[in-house]
Amino acid sequence: MPRPREEFEDLRSFEFRDPEEVLEDDYLYTVYEIARLLQGVDPDREMDAETEAILLDWAIPWMLDNSEAFVFAEPDAEDEPGYYGLQ
Repeated sequence: MPRPREEFEDLRSFEFRDPEEVLEDDYLYTVYEIARLLQGVDPDREMDAETEAILLDWAIPWMLDNSEAFVFAEPDAEDEPGYYGLQ
């Protein structure tokens, strides 16, 4: 349900970083690792499923919006995520 604006003390500009600011050229990452990096979290850090889902809610639209900057590599197995890196 929407909340009145005055209930919030801290309103910030909505900005996303460019892929080159988040990822290193020589590596490929899973979408889960990219989601962590976007939030400034170590890509190897373990997270609970609920927190990871929230991070993915931010990462997936960002990746779609910047799709021209990415390449894709197939996963090692069908039940594993694929890998993404800079074009």
